[in-house]
Amino acid sequence: MSMQAGPTPPKRNQLKHIPGDEGWPIIGKTLQVLADPKGHIEANGRKYGPVYRTHVFGETSVVLLGPEANELVMFDQQRQFSSEHGWNPVLGRLFPRGLMLLDFDEHRLHRKALSIAFKSGPMKSYLSNLDRGISARVAQWKANPGEIQLYPAMKQLTLDLAATSFLGADIGPEVDEINRAFVDMVAAAVAPIRRPLPGTQMAAGVRGRKRIIAYFREQIPLRRGNHGGDDLFSHLCRATHEDGALLSDQDIIDHMSFLMMAAHDTLTSSLTSFIGELAAHPDWQQKLREEVFALGLSADAPTSFADLDKLPLSEMAFKEALRLKPPVPSMPRRAVRDFTFRNYHIPAGTSVGVNPLYTHHMKDIWPEPDRFDPLRFTEEAQRNRHRFAWVPFGGGAHMCLGLHFAYMQAKCFARHFLQNIEVSLEPGYKPDWQMWPIPKPRDGLKVRVKAV
Repeated sequence: MSMQAGPTPPKRNQLKHIPGDEGWPIIGKTLQVLADPKGHIEANGRKYGPVYRTHVFGETSVVLLGPEANELVMFDQQRQFSSEHGWNPVLGRLFPRGLMLLDFDEHRLHRKALSIAFKSGPMKSYLSNLDRGISARVAQWKANPGEIQLYPAMKQLTLDLAATSFLGADIGPEVDEINRAFVDMVAAAVAPIRRPLPGTQMAAGVRGRKRIIAYFREQIPLRRGNHGGDDLFSHLCRATHEDGALLSDQDIIDHMSFLMMAAHDTLTSSLTSFIGELAAHPDWQQKLREEVFALGLSADAPTSFADLDKLPLSEMAFKEALRLKPPVPSMPRRAVRDFTFRNYHIPAGTSVGVNPLYTHHMKDIWPEPDRFDPLRFTEEAQRNRHRFAWVPFGGGAHMCLGLHFAYMQAKCFARHFLQNIEVSLEPGYKPDWQMWPIPKPRDGLKVRVKAV
């Protein structure tokens, strides 16, 4: 299926009125963005203001900063911005026709069909699977106290959990192969070399996609029949459009690939930063632990939705970790029509970026923006902020479909982890984070764990 051609990018001289610096020929500012995305964008914001022109990944683009920009682009009441043509250069080859790569009416129809997989019935069954998986893994960590690298440990956990809740608990020995294929696809999506040349990450990603497609294709008829369970894949196989038609095999394959990708690296990143912040702030760790103990659950008791609702502090701390290190630090779109922002006229076809990472550190919205303070997310504090000041899940029609799934997993994880394990950092140790494309600690984030 061919991608529709996007709107034609404007000629360079059509953007000359927008302040900025396009850097070197061809590579532009790409290397600076990769080296220090937060420092780079903050320097540009100071120098040029909330609208500036830059050149990254082979194209001139316009960056719009701040909550008003987020609202214009994400809420997009006028349907001026294409998500498909924004994300396609990054994700199109490996995750074609995923939800972020659809626009407007087509996107709405597919989103509606997919949303059944996130209704409360299926979510309860995912919770019981997640709960068992997390509990077992935390027990292993507890039995082996000492130093661990938090990020790889979390990555393995979220992969295993995605496999059980998305594909079903009894997927069997294929699970390792499927997981490997996913890891390759995700790595390729953000690899600098965009063609599947031999030996490149992109080549491994394309191979991974073939493996995944073959697996889903043989499974779909089984799951549509009487073999389907309560996992997300089986729900999609039974999902219908508004006219009652089942999703096509190809749609299911594209949505499954995309959802597993979207759920995996973002959750690994946010759970790592969440626990990393608790390790760095023992006082908060203890407050959250008291909240968990107040549930009165024995170590092996299952976690219910009602229990998760009684963890408001844990949710606030998770939100604050998402503020400090948003899992998707920048979001691309392409203008499908001319538009105006802050008195700048910007022509159709322009590549447009908004930046949660920048917004989440604006001093006038977040005093002492680098300080970890979950109390920024009390109801009172949230009421007085622009509703697009905190956008780790995006906003508008493309708001993250798995948002409640993410909160459920984070709070279920907090419950088991804090009930069993105390986590700390070596004195003087500062984790070194790479903030783009999805934040991760370069050194794996070393923490010490011991039984509570």
